This record gives sequence, C-alpha cells and structure tokens, in this order.
Amino acid sequence: MSNLTALGEAQAATLLRRANIVAQRAMRMGRHPFGALLVAPDGQTVLAEQGNIDTVNHAESTLARTAAANYPGAYLAQCTLVTTFEPCAMCAGTIYWAGIGRVLYGAEESALKALTGDHPENLTLELPCRTVFAAGQRATEVMGPVLALEEEITALHRDFWR
Repeated sequence: MSNLTALGEAQAATLLRRANIVAQRAMRMGRHPFGALLVAPDGQTVLAEQGNIDTVNHAESTLARTAAANYPGAYLAQCTLVTTFEPCAMCAGTIYWAGIGRVLYGAEESALKALTGDHPENLTLELPCRTVFAAGQRATEVMGPVLALEEEITALHRDFWR
C-alpha cells in the first residue's frame, strides 16, 4: 500500500471496502458505482458516506460540500475523505476548498479511464489529484492508490461501463 502511515494498512483497507459498499449501493440505485466516506480525526469513526449522484454531483464533491456545511474547518483539516477512485479535478478542488486534510483512494483515475474509455458519462480528465492539491496554498495529504484492493474496487466497474 502506498503512504498509509496516517491510518495503517488494515484500517485503510477496512475503510476502502466500506466505501466500495457505498459504491455498490449507488449502482443498485442506477447511479455510477463510486462511493466516499468522511472519517473523523480518530481514523475510525465514519461521519458520513455518499454514493455518486450523477455526472456533476460525484460522491466526493457532494460529500465535501456537505462536510463543509456541517463541520468547522479546523476539524475537517484533521479528517480523511476515503474514496474508491482517485478524485477527479472537480472533486479534488471541492475537497481542497472544503479544507479536508487527507484523502485516501483505492484505484487511480488512470485505471478508471482504462475501464470507461470514452464513455460519454465519464470522460475522464488526466489530471491527478496530487497535481490539483499541489497548486493550492494548504497541504492536502494523499494516500493511494492501494494496489492490493484495486481488483476488488475495479470489479464493480468492469461491466457497468459497457
């Protein structure tokens, strides 16, 4: 696993699997299979979870906006947003502006692009979240991808985007 010192490998895997369950629920509701969690500073307590809504209201950006509306910035700076796939540019920007201090993701956006191709509902931008966060004035720690879980996370998408 890549750079998981803040949470530990076992806890990171537990949280990513829970986010994947949220993604499965979103898919059962006819939405794109993405899931995200907001985790408290203790690294264990899940404060909120969100599945994808549509092509503009991604799980991560919707969760980040909700978090910003409900928690103070100093608290969010200690929280972790856990997501099945690397946040896109829109979601990374929303996470940054919400002030969430850490992101953990399972699979890279490039893996998603390999699955979706040029699907009109997911025209993936090739802009890593680390690049978006590096352009900011506040640090956002990024943990991921978690290669040990990539197959498990991408399995949900294999047939979905056909």
